[in-house]
Amino acid sequence: MLRPKYITFDCYGTLIYFEMAPVARRLYADRVAEADLQRFTDDFSAYRLDEVLGAWKPYRDVVEGALRRTCKRWNIEYRDSDAAEVYAAVPTWGPHPDVVEPLKRVAAEYPLVILSNSMVDLIPPNVEKLEAPFHAVYTAEEAQAYKPRMQAFEYMFDQLGCGPEDILHVSSSFRYDLMTAHDLGIKDKAFVNRGHEPLNAYYQVNEIPSIAGLPGLVGL
Repeated sequence: MLRPKYITFDCYGTLIYFEMAPVARRLYADRVAEADLQRFTDDFSAYRLDEVLGAWKPYRDVVEGALRRTCKRWNIEYRDSDAAEVYAAVPTWGPHPDVVEPLKRVAAEYPLVILSNSMVDLIPPNVEKLEAPFHAVYTAEEAQAYKPRMQAFEYMFDQLGCGPEDILHVSSSFRYDLMTAHDLGIKDKAFVNRGHEPLNAYYQVNEIPSIAGLPGLVGL
């Protein structure tokens, strides 16, 4: 049973159903064969991770850079409207079906915090759809760094006035969140196994199949 001062969350993918691949598949269906769309979106995902590893830049630029590089790799046309269409879809996304009620239950007992690779003006509609009260929502724009960079987590620690020992960090991604959390000494970690990354026991996480498993981790 974990008793953190704060429960911190990744947002997109963990709480909000991350629809960037479905949007890209629809957008590029006229340029990529249907049988190849999964590999195309996998490459788009890989380039997005690479795009956030350097100095901070607006997330629209992250999306544009990743799409341009993916199109170059596939030798297909990149259109100026592509990134705009993908980016504009983000605020419309809602929570996974297992999120809202367990999140409300946990929010009654623990301060909830989001640390997201988002922008200050991009994330509010998504957070509103979660229906639970959040103590704070921190973005990469405010931290001037994207996860998995340590600077993003360090910004959150500074804002909360706490240390790694004070939080339970919840994410569905090792590459963006849980590997860095481990390296920073966050001992209490929950891996929401949504199937897009495999479990890695080395990082000493509490595995849950959905947010419905979170209340049990914290004694509720």
